[in-house]
Amino acid sequence: MGSETTKAVPLTCHGHSRPITHLNFSPILEDDQFYLISACKDNNPMLRDGATGDWIGTFIGHKGAVWQARLSADASLAATASADFSAKIWDSQSGECLHTLTHAHIVRAVAFPPQPNPQLVATAGFEKKCRIFDISRSTSSQSATSSPTSPNGTGSPTPTPCLWELGIGVHGGPIKSVIWGPDRNTIITAADDKMIRWWDLRSNRLVEKFEVEGVVGTCELDPLSKHPTLSVAAGKSAYFFSGTQPGQLLKKITTPKDIAAVALHPKQRKIVTGGAGDTWVRIYDFDDESELEVQKGHHGPIWTISFSPDGKMYATGSEDGTVKLWKFCSDPYGLWR
Repeated sequence: MGSETTKAVPLTCHGHSRPITHLNFSPILEDDQFYLISACKDNNPMLRDGATGDWIGTFIGHKGAVWQARLSADASLAATASADFSAKIWDSQSGECLHTLTHAHIVRAVAFPPQPNPQLVATAGFEKKCRIFDISRSTSSQSATSSPTSPNGTGSPTPTPCLWELGIGVHGGPIKSVIWGPDRNTIITAADDKMIRWWDLRSNRLVEKFEVEGVVGTCELDPLSKHPTLSVAAGKSAYFFSGTQPGQLLKKITTPKDIAAVALHPKQRKIVTGGAGDTWVRIYDFDDESELEVQKGHHGPIWTISFSPDGKMYATGSEDGTVKLWKFCSDPYGLWR
C-alpha cells in the first residue's frame, strides 16, 4: 500500500443518531456485491451497500441499544444483540423479524456459523453464558415480537429452541463478543473478566483460555484469508491468535495508546486501530510494529473497525454516530475515482 492510498477522503455514512457499537461486512456474493450492517445505541441496525455505503434499510423492532449485528455467510439473514434483553433474527432482504430470542439480561453478542442458510445462532451477554439456538424449527410469523404460532391451531407460541449453553458459572463477567470458528465446531468468547475462551461444541467443554492485559474491546476473525486470524483489542495491546488452533498466540503488539478496536489486513500485513482516548484511526506495520499513518475524520472515539471482504477498504464506527469508509488500495475503487 503506497502512501497515496489512504489520502482519499473517507465516505461518511449518516443515518444513525447515537454511537456506533459494531460493524460487520458480508462475504462477497455471487453478483460481486457485499453488504455492511451497523449496530447502534439508537436501537435501529442498518443495512448498507458494502462498496458505497448507500443505505438499503433499517431493522425496526428493538427497544434498547443494539450492541452487535452480523450477517450470515450468504447475507440472507441478519442477527442483532440488544440491551432490551433479546436477540433478533431478520430476513435481510425484507427486513422482517423472523425470531425474537428472549434472554434474562442484556445481550451483547451474536454469531452465525460460517455457512450459507445457517440453522443455528449463538448469543451471549450479561447472563455470562453462551447460548446456541436452533432457528430452523420455526419460521416467520406476522409479528416481530414473538415466535410463530404452533401448528396445532391453538395459537400458543412455539419458542425457538435453545439447544445448549456454554460456560455456565465459568465466565467472570459479561461476554462482549462471541465468534463461531471456521470449522463450525468451535465457539470463542471474549468477556469482561479479560479472558478469551475456546469451546468445543462436540464435547460442550472449554478447551483453551488466554488472559489479556486489559478490558477487551473488539474480538473478530479477519475475513480476508482461508486461514483466518483472530484479532483482539485489549488495553494498550492488540493480540493475534490462530483462527484454527485454539489459544495459539501468533503475535502481540503493544502501543502507547489504548486500543478499543483492531482489524488486520493479512496480505498487506498492516493493522488498523481505534481507541477510546482520541478520535484518530492509526495504521501500524504488523511486522515491525511501527506507526505508518494517522487518519483524521471522526469526532468521537472509534469502537469498531472492519475490513471489506475484498480488502480494498475498511469501515470504522464511532461515538460520533457515523460510519466511515476508508480506501485501502492504490487503484480507483467504488466511489473513489
